[in-house]
Amino acid sequence: MPTKRTPRADGLFRVKIYLGKVEGKPKYKYVYGATEKEAELKADDARARMRKGLDVSAEREPFSIWADRWLRLKRADVGHSAYVSYQSCLKRLSPLNEIPISRITAYDIQEIIIDLAEKNPRTGKPTAKKTLSDIKNAAKQVLQLAVDNRVIDYNPALAVRIPRNAPKSERRALTDVEQQWIVSTPHRMQAAAMIMMYSGLRRGELIPLLWRDIDLEARTISVSKSVDLSRGKPILKDGAKTKAGVRVVDIPLVLADYLRGLDQSTELVCPGLSGEMYTVDSWKSAWDSYMIELDMLHAGPARNNLKPKKKRGTGDSDALPERKSRYDPRFAGVSIEPITPHMLRHTFCTLLYHAGVDVLSAQKQMGHADARTTLGIYTHLDSKHKRQQMTKLDDYLDNASRSK
Repeated sequence: MPTKRTPRADGLFRVKIYLGKVEGKPKYKYVYGATEKEAELKADDARARMRKGLDVSAEREPFSIWADRWLRLKRADVGHSAYVSYQSCLKRLSPLNEIPISRITAYDIQEIIIDLAEKNPRTGKPTAKKTLSDIKNAAKQVLQLAVDNRVIDYNPALAVRIPRNAPKSERRALTDVEQQWIVSTPHRMQAAAMIMMYSGLRRGELIPLLWRDIDLEARTISVSKSVDLSRGKPILKDGAKTKAGVRVVDIPLVLADYLRGLDQSTELVCPGLSGEMYTVDSWKSAWDSYMIELDMLHAGPARNNLKPKKKRGTGDSDALPERKSRYDPRFAGVSIEPITPHMLRHTFCTLLYHAGVDVLSAQKQMGHADARTTLGIYTHLDSKHKRQQMTKLDDYLDNASRSK
């Protein structure tokens, strides 16, 4: 006949479970219940989990501990920017931090996703679908680490769904006019922009690019290294962002002809002012200067965003003068939409699509690790192209009806 248990001073019943020996010493786990039956059921559940090979001694460890372990593993595998992105995702998952890893449910994660889909606390706007997917993926990987270490037997993040109405964050390509700005505007960053726009190189692949990596006769660029701008300093790494990133890119004649006209006396194709690789700060300074140059030449001074000075002692502003210098402190930023390196890379993929290059060939050119990434871009462009064609049909039918 089983021994009748008595409650503790706090009214809870406790059951001791033998876990085995660690370094020759017995190890136990205690479970508690409001009633003797509840405590026994919890003990039976723990024993069943042990029979599955699960580590019940770690099941009460909170999500934050496993998130820290996962981040530690990631630090050795990814670049600084990706690591910072993972940290940001885990920050959004902070409501899970104190919950034991074994008690996290799919709805715990789903609730976070739903709240962010409705309103991002940082921007006040709905969170983009890609960001939500990144957050879900971070939760999934943390929990999978616990699964792999036999602490839980199921990954609840697998059941989480991204809301269909979450906005998409579209990465746009440059317009034909903007592409012409890049081709026609001399600047020390023009070479960087031309290479990214006509070869699809990432910024981290462009910064360490050497002239010996370029074969102008064969019209190819060999990508075999990249830099990680961790903590602002360029850290050179063998290989690209992914294994697929190590590739030979075929470049169009327009880029080959442009490169032939450049000074090739330096080892780096796009060196900083010091002749060395760009840092975060030196790249930003040079790129901002490039954007101002484009704005000056193509947007016109009247469209710039000025910061008028106040007349001392009055609330009146001075008349806004025309911008005569690229360094005029009265001008705040530029009026054109800033062009980013990734927009240039996306432009190259778009050019491949319009040229009829097949998805697998485009994947190799872009260095995408997964063909689905390239296919996603192509599918989006395909649907966009079809909409444009239907607009032409609408215009034709409208004009035809008016002419009757």
